[in-house]
Amino acid sequence: MSAQESAAPQIKLAPAAMARIGSVDPRFQSYNIEMVEVTGGRFWKPYASKAEAPASAPQKLSAPGGPDPSLFEYRPPLDMSNARLRKLAAALGPAYLRVSGTWANSAYFQDSNAPAPNTPPKGFGSVLTRAEWKGVVDFAKAANAKIVTSFSISEGTRDGSGVWTPEQAQAFLRYTRSIGGSIAAAEFMNEPTFAAMGGAPKGYDAKAYARDFAVFHKFAAHAAPHMIILGPGGVGEGTALTATPMPGMIKTADILAATGPVFDVISYHSYGAVSSRCARMGVAATTSEDAALTAEWLARSGEMEQYYAKLRDEYEPGKPMWNTETGQAACGGDRWAATFLDTFRYLNQLGTLARLGVQVQMHNTLNASDYSLLDETTYEPRPNYWAALLWHQLMGTTVLDPGPSSSPDLHVYAHCLPGKSGGIAVLAINADRSGAHTVEAPLAGTRYTLTAKNLLDKTVDLNGTELKLGADDALPAMRGAKISAGTITLEPASITFLAFPEAGNASCR
Repeated sequence: MSAQESAAPQIKLAPAAMARIGSVDPRFQSYNIEMVEVTGGRFWKPYASKAEAPASAPQKLSAPGGPDPSLFEYRPPLDMSNARLRKLAAALGPAYLRVSGTWANSAYFQDSNAPAPNTPPKGFGSVLTRAEWKGVVDFAKAANAKIVTSFSISEGTRDGSGVWTPEQAQAFLRYTRSIGGSIAAAEFMNEPTFAAMGGAPKGYDAKAYARDFAVFHKFAAHAAPHMIILGPGGVGEGTALTATPMPGMIKTADILAATGPVFDVISYHSYGAVSSRCARMGVAATTSEDAALTAEWLARSGEMEQYYAKLRDEYEPGKPMWNTETGQAACGGDRWAATFLDTFRYLNQLGTLARLGVQVQMHNTLNASDYSLLDETTYEPRPNYWAALLWHQLMGTTVLDPGPSSSPDLHVYAHCLPGKSGGIAVLAINADRSGAHTVEAPLAGTRYTLTAKNLLDKTVDLNGTELKLGADDALPAMRGAKISAGTITLEPASITFLAFPEAGNASCR
């Protein structure tokens, strides 16, 4: 037994007495499929990929302005009917499926059954066909997901004075209803803080956003009265990403000041860094493998939430908050985003934001580039997918206070246990690469520990057994190991869920 293991526990759990501190949406853990995946186009090129865009790729599939085009890779339209993709998404349901992203800002909805033209109409960057959108609606139904999106705002949507018009949005919503679909929630546009990069007219500012949003808000109240209006959906603030100010950036504070209290939910996007693909933004905006388990890195998601929560309190007090796009790092994720090393951030962020009262978090992406939950070619689950399944299985909607940890390397969260009256679940993340830590529990329970032989592995073990799909893509039984009351040792660089179905917690009845 090491000195660490023999020392006093870093936290003494009191499952029956943990106080309720809040709750989250039943669809709290959700995900994105980028609009460019649906239409086909160029998205962040995986580091390991050697593929090149085919010479015959339709010209409609252009990338928006901004980073070096060589950082992107062509993908044909995603097959939303793929059985494995649907099955693995359904296992995370109920969820929200957000189909948006930078490319959605300039996507033309072709309201006919004709195939897409090789060149999009003037003022647009790509074409979304009826068949492609029907694939999204059918996928959402199969995956027990509600659709979240945003609308096109590029030059092609504007009148002679440059003001946004709702004709495209009207056709899009009308067709969605005609095939039995609905839009649960929407942002007017994707990431207005970087409006120019996202396809907005040159010189676009907070005043222009407020002018256009007023048109959108009036339109939405009539055309989709039950649709939740999210916004503004800012990104790149309250973190190291802003160490080097980006030209043309519009501050969320300025947008909120210009629009007034008009949003049903305050939404924001959250990336603690940019990946090495976007290193030109400066070293302060990137991160490293060595930093991945540090308290400073793991705290960034909470710091960004606090930045936007402060703005919410000033301009839209009392409104719920959703994090509608997040991942290991912007620009497709770093090389370790697909490995177990990032699972510490993934789960710590869920625990942190649930404690802070964020109602929904949407991971970017389900299946594209290095930060996706699934390999984009095979749809094999990555470590974060298995972590997502355990969270879904064990962490209910009621958030509890587990008590303080005495170690900065031990991050502990607690929720009610779904389907078991009085039961609770604890998530204990030991981010110490070399030392074990301990917790103490006064009653027996079940343990689910995630580890990897190497932190950079793209596979993960549950209680020592590798998690993998079975025959016909059957998901493995996520069974825990029985534990007795007393001290529980958490191995170095490990993630443990503890379930106490007999806790008798009054807040979980």
